[in-house]
Amino acid sequence: MSEEPPSSQPAIKERTQERSWIDKLIHSFSNNEPQSREELLTIIKDAASNKLLDDEALEIIEGALSVSNLQVREIMIPRSQMVVIKHDETPEEFLPKIIESCHSRFPVIGESIDDIRGILLAKDLLSLLLNRDQPFALEDMLRPANIIPESKRLNVLLKEFREKRYHMAIIIDEYGGISGLVTIEDILEEIVGEIEDETDDDDDDFIRRVSDEDYIVKALTPIDDFNDHFDCDFDDADFDTIGGIVTQAFGHMPARNEVVELKGFRFRILYADNRQIHLIRLTRL
Repeated sequence: MSEEPPSSQPAIKERTQERSWIDKLIHSFSNNEPQSREELLTIIKDAASNKLLDDEALEIIEGALSVSNLQVREIMIPRSQMVVIKHDETPEEFLPKIIESCHSRFPVIGESIDDIRGILLAKDLLSLLLNRDQPFALEDMLRPANIIPESKRLNVLLKEFREKRYHMAIIIDEYGGISGLVTIEDILEEIVGEIEDETDDDDDDFIRRVSDEDYIVKALTPIDDFNDHFDCDFDDADFDTIGGIVTQAFGHMPARNEVVELKGFRFRILYADNRQIHLIRLTRL
C-alpha cells in the first residue's frame, strides 16, 4: 500500500518521468557523446516532449543540425532569378531596380551574367545624394565577389560568412558558369525559419500596392493568385505565371519600360533580362 496520499500520485509520476529522461540523457553522454545524429535528435525530442524545450527551440536545434547536411545548391537563388546590374548602366537605369527589389546587395556583371565584376552595396549609393554633381563611376564602388562551388556545405559557408564578414556569395557550377547566389539570410532561414523584415509583404509576396491603381507585380506570380487578387480571368492553360502571359503578349522578350495592355490592365516592364521578365508595374485602366 502506498504511503503517499492519492493527491501526490500525479506529482510522483511526473518526477519519475523527469528522472527517467535525465537518466537517459546522462547515460547517453556517459560514453562521451551520442553515437549518431539520430540518437542526438531523439534525446532532443525527448526533452521537448518533457517540456524542457519549447517547440520553437526544437525547430531551431533541428535546423542547426540540418545545415551540415545541406549544400548551397539546395537553397541558392538560381541565376534566372538573380537581380543584377550591368557594369555600363547609369544610376537612372539601375536605381529603379534597386528600389523595387528592396535588396541590399547586387552582383554587377559585364557582357553576361557569367562575367561577375563585383558586388554593389545599396548603402554605398547614399553618397550620390550628397554629391550629385560629382562624376559617377560604378566600378569604383564595387566590393569583391566571393565565389564558391555548388557543393559547399551550409555550415562551412556560414562560418566563412561570420569570419570574413561578408553576406553574399556567388555560386559556380562544375564548368565555372554562374549557377546562382546565396546570402547569409538564406542560411539563417534554414535554421530559424522565414525571416521577415519591414520590406516583406505580410499577405502576398508577389504583389505590392503602390497607389489606388498601381501595383508592383513579380513576373513569377502564379496566374491563379493574380486572378484572385485582381478579380480577373487570365487563362492558365499555357502558362503558370503572369510573366509568361505578358511575354506572349509582347511577342518578344521585352526591355525595360516597354508597355502592353491586356484585359483592362497596363503592364509596364520594370526589370527584365535577355531571358525573362522579373518585375512589372501594373496599372488598372
